[in-house]
Amino acid sequence: QVLLAESGGGSVQAGGSLRLSCAAPDYTYSNYYMGWFRQAPGKEREGVACIASEGETRYADSVKGRFTISKDNAENTLYLQMNSLKPEDTAMYYCAADPSPSYGSDYDPCTTDDADYGYWGQGTQVTVSS
Repeated sequence: QVLLAESGGGSVQAGGSLRLSCAAPDYTYSNYYMGWFRQAPGKEREGVACIASEGETRYADSVKGRFTISKDNAENTLYLQMNSLKPEDTAMYYCAADPSPSYGSDYDPCTTDDADYGYWGQGTQVTVSS
């Protein structure tokens, strides 16, 4: 069982910044890809960003240039730095992880499809006011 714990959510004004953290077991960094997802009331969950075991990253178009995903292997922590926040970024944010099926191969990407993730945190709320 992979236990993920998000923190860092809160309320900010538009244009502000937040950094989300996700504490994860150390073994998730060896061969897992990890991602951040969000779900706003009445909307489907969407992938925000992901990071592969070797560090490749991907972003949703809506957050490119504003959000940065990273991980600190020494601290066993996944981060999402969110800058220039907009009211439409308001949502519950979740971190997720799953073993990469292509780990060890020449091409080992991550994915922002939530169907590819089996382990999820409880979420942290982000609210952006205009």
